[in-house]
Amino acid sequence: MLRNKVLTAGTALALTLAVFAGSAGSARAQEILRDAETEAFFRDMSAPIIAAAGLDPRNVDVNLLNDGEINAFVAGGQAVYMNSGLISAADHAEEVQGVFAHELGHIVGGHAIRGGEGSKPATAITLLSLLLGAAAAAAGAPDAGLGIFMAGQQAALGKYLAFSRTQEATADAASVKFLSAAGISGRGSVNFFKKLENYEFRAGFKRNADAEFYSTHPMTADRLTTLQDAFSQDPAWNRPENPDLQRRFLRVKAKLYGYLAEPAMTLAAYPETMTDIPAHYARAYAFHKQAFMDRALAETDAILAIDPDDPYALELKGQVLLESGHPRDAIDPLRRAVDLTRNQPLIATTFGHALLATEDRANFAEAERVLKAAVTKDHDNPFAWYELGVVYEAQGDTPRARLASAEQQQMELHFAESLRNAEAAEAALPKGSPDWLRAQDIAMSSRAMIERTRKKK
Repeated sequence: MLRNKVLTAGTALALTLAVFAGSAGSARAQEILRDAETEAFFRDMSAPIIAAAGLDPRNVDVNLLNDGEINAFVAGGQAVYMNSGLISAADHAEEVQGVFAHELGHIVGGHAIRGGEGSKPATAITLLSLLLGAAAAAAGAPDAGLGIFMAGQQAALGKYLAFSRTQEATADAASVKFLSAAGISGRGSVNFFKKLENYEFRAGFKRNADAEFYSTHPMTADRLTTLQDAFSQDPAWNRPENPDLQRRFLRVKAKLYGYLAEPAMTLAAYPETMTDIPAHYARAYAFHKQAFMDRALAETDAILAIDPDDPYALELKGQVLLESGHPRDAIDPLRRAVDLTRNQPLIATTFGHALLATEDRANFAEAERVLKAAVTKDHDNPFAWYELGVVYEAQGDTPRARLASAEQQQMELHFAESLRNAEAAEAALPKGSPDWLRAQDIAMSSRAMIERTRKKK
């Protein structure tokens, strides 16, 4: 898995599924986890739902965040963000599809860009109460003025929260429509809401008038009742789950657990008595994190004994060898994984990294070809651009090395460094060439971001 911090504080509008979930726009940056197998699963599980909503699956992204909170949200545009905690809490692919359908309802409803419709009336109430309170205070009744202002604040909050609850109810209704049109059972959605309700009970949540007033969402019990009534009448309600998606979900879930959890926790959750592929996956990560290369490779080889052409097991084997200091041994499994996935860009980037890590200049031409193909398919991969810059610099092509660095640094929000490298590349590249034009674009956008940041300060 590659990691890339791209979603920073304040960029996301929280449209969370759970009543008790926190804001997506918290004080810390949100770290996106990249993994070829996980992204393929997200793409395939979401495609029929997206099509049922009348959108193009190629234009809707599903991103995985390294956050243990059970949460999902949209942040503008056609992108859904799912927390790792949500994947860990789910037991079936259908549950993830239910959450995704809800978030897609926010996208189709334009809720992220319509937030002002809820905030404007609330702001108007606040301003009016401030004026009336000030007038009362000026007339010699400061306590009355404070009371008017506090009452106005309460009314403004209620107005906004009611608007938010309406959006959530609309997204719930949309999820019923989308899943039904896609022929997917709503059992997963209902079961996940039952889990949320259980989490609330365990957290000591008690339903009362204050809880309902201060909630951004309708009460979970009410949502559960509404959804169960709607889904149970749908022809797809008793349709069996997709066995291939479920198989793939269990692999993804185990891989994620092994990658994020402490090794001791992973080995407790997936003991060696478990011999299925997800368990081998999880333990491979646990052993690799402990620097037990041989044991990690034994787990990947156990998967390959079942399916010698499993591209993601080959990818993991290559990753273990590469990160354990054996880049030459990593080349064959990674090359096979790239071939089997038709040059999947994340896997290709790891392959290019292995070729460079051999420090054998005979491998550099292949590394350049592989990495250029990777950034063509997946432009927003800073590590691929970094590796491509290393290749260019090793070949003495400093202008394109600076351009690759500018691409990487802009994605990582290092705009000053990106501007310097883009301007240096522009000065040295053939005028009017595609690379020269790209250097101009990066310099212009980085300069604009620097100016915007300066104005904010």
